[in-house]
Amino acid sequence: MSAPKVITAILNWNGKGWLEKFLPSVVATTYSNHVVCVIDNASTDDSIPFLKEHYQQVQIVQLDDNYGFTGGYNRGLAELEADYFAILNSDVEVEPDWISHLVERMQANPEIGAVQPKILQYKQKDEFEYAGACGGFIDRFGFPFCRGRIFFSNEKDHGQYNDARPVFWATGAAMFIKADLFKEFNGFDEDFFAHMEEIDLCWRMQNMGHQVWVEPKAVVYHVGGGTLGADNPRKTYLNFRNNLMMMAKNLPLGNAFVRIFFRMVLDGQAAIKELLGGNAGFFWAIGKAHFHFYLRLPQIAKKRKQIPHKVKLRTLP
Repeated sequence: MSAPKVITAILNWNGKGWLEKFLPSVVATTYSNHVVCVIDNASTDDSIPFLKEHYQQVQIVQLDDNYGFTGGYNRGLAELEADYFAILNSDVEVEPDWISHLVERMQANPEIGAVQPKILQYKQKDEFEYAGACGGFIDRFGFPFCRGRIFFSNEKDHGQYNDARPVFWATGAAMFIKADLFKEFNGFDEDFFAHMEEIDLCWRMQNMGHQVWVEPKAVVYHVGGGTLGADNPRKTYLNFRNNLMMMAKNLPLGNAFVRIFFRMVLDGQAAIKELLGGNAGFFWAIGKAHFHFYLRLPQIAKKRKQIPHKVKLRTLP
């Protein structure tokens, strides 16, 4: 029996520098039935000429516009056929055997729909990286956190999280997912554009009975922060808006009202604190996020109606 086919899909937008630096490790992956594909969000730099000249073995899907993280992957992966998709940021270096470990974990448990590797910092390889670390979770108010990350501080990797186990979400920086499930669930929710779309997808998968795991035998190294910095108002807006949308979509209805109410109170307190501290941009970003969440409630209601009645929505701790 041949090995399952894996396509590593890297979304690119004007990222020739990232491709030059990190594509060599991805191409050097030792897994046998492996294809590397770059999905290009209508780059205006010379990313595509660079790929065609230096990486003729890499498949290219060229999109006609910049559709963001969600739309870019949805459109690009729709054109590809494989058993598994490895969704990988362009600023990630991988160990040669990373895919072999992920395939082994998925094959060992048919209930697993998605799995992530251990993610360490590229510049500090003995520390976990913020975007995913060693598996994601979410608290009762919808705040994501990870094994290996406490608020904004990353732990040193001493092997303390080397056990493969179920988690709540797998990071979009390096998500390994069954291709048929990605398409069955219509991929990432494009209303998110970017940020927390992977948590929403993992939550939807779990509502339908699939598991999400971390496999620390697979190791990658992520630069992180390559698109929007932590203090960028656009990133603040997307994170706060998308978090509310995610809870409204996926929580049981009564539970959603309670959790979102308390979450909005906490958001308001954070916004006022930042305003008093002179950070008006943060304040307005949260206000804008809440306003646009209200505007999207009719769309969210339609999405909830599409959930099969037999599905028992997963609540938070």
